[in-house]
Amino acid sequence: MEQKRVYLDNAATTPVKKEVLDAMIPYFTNNYGNPSSIHFFGREVRKPVDEAREKVAKLLGATSNEIYFTAGGSESDNWAIKGAAFKLMNKGKHIITTKIEHHAVLHTCEYLEKEHGFQITYLDVNKDGLVDLDNFKSNLRDDTILVSIMFANNEIGTIQPIREIGQICKEKGIVFHTDAVQAVGNIKIDVKELNIDMLSLSAHKIYGPKGIGALYIKNGVKLDNLIHGGAQERKKRAGTENVPGIIGLGKACEIANDNLESHISKLTNLRERLMNGILNEIPHTIVTGSRENRLPGTASFCFKFIEGEALLLSLDLVGIAGSSGSACTSGSLDPSHVLMALGLTHEIAHGSLRLSLSDFTTEEEIDYVIEKLPPIIDRLRRMSPLYEDFLKGESVNV
Repeated sequence: MEQKRVYLDNAATTPVKKEVLDAMIPYFTNNYGNPSSIHFFGREVRKPVDEAREKVAKLLGATSNEIYFTAGGSESDNWAIKGAAFKLMNKGKHIITTKIEHHAVLHTCEYLEKEHGFQITYLDVNKDGLVDLDNFKSNLRDDTILVSIMFANNEIGTIQPIREIGQICKEKGIVFHTDAVQAVGNIKIDVKELNIDMLSLSAHKIYGPKGIGALYIKNGVKLDNLIHGGAQERKKRAGTENVPGIIGLGKACEIANDNLESHISKLTNLRERLMNGILNEIPHTIVTGSRENRLPGTASFCFKFIEGEALLLSLDLVGIAGSSGSACTSGSLDPSHVLMALGLTHEIAHGSLRLSLSDFTTEEEIDYVIEKLPPIIDRLRRMSPLYEDFLKGESVNV
């Protein structure tokens, strides 16, 4: 009998939708020209690239000349932060971010701190993963040149008060960047209304191909280039354009924009079915992240007396794919920096599970997880000395 397979790791990557793949295929074969070439073969792909740029811009409420294609979210984050830091360093060298950012942001800030003498403030978050606006304002300084705060967290799904943060930055004349890799295509975003100066996104989180992303740069915001070479992307990002990837990203954004309301409604209903089912069936379970300010398709938990790696392996044996953190950190034995920032103990943080849904997720799959997960948790707990002590009524550090 074939093993049932349930993919609930869509925050790590999504499948490419058929419509996206169909749109891309001609640009691998028949329409293979370099869009920088002036002959027919180049011209016939330049127009579709420009149309894809418009589709990305429409999803964000931007204009097409504010969209720059990159190789993905990590490059976009690097370019936004390094580009702004080096361009504005004569005005100051203070940057504000949070302790729960993706490593593409954290490691970039650490690089600027160690190698170039920038001062970085890493804001605390509350138990739900939210930035406190008063604390944020109190950390602003006269030499603050950049704020980089993610739109929605990749591990716990918490959505930050982006509009308020953007308004504060606007009033202070500080450039505001947000890593919106998890948010784009999953919630409504209007960069103008939200006072966002720069925004990072990635195609493979919204049913597009890997290896392509974009950086929104508000008109008037000046950045140093990250990649030097040719004159592509209006002389801001060198390298021959990844035409099939760009077409795929544009199509994915078009689909997301056309179906955003139904996408949000479906995933929110499935998420609540999943979260309520797990909480009803499994005691000693903690929801991580805000229950209200949460991405529609992200459910995240910590199970007391459980070790995350054993949980993932056990789920895999019954055909369920989840995550014990972001894809970039799941190979580490250290507890998630995000969960530690919420104030959880090492013991609890090690028992984390993220289940992230997609347009392809079904109620049947959700119910299958609710059926299979409780006995797995029970079996693993009975192997835990801490759980044994807990059952005996002894004090344990969880």
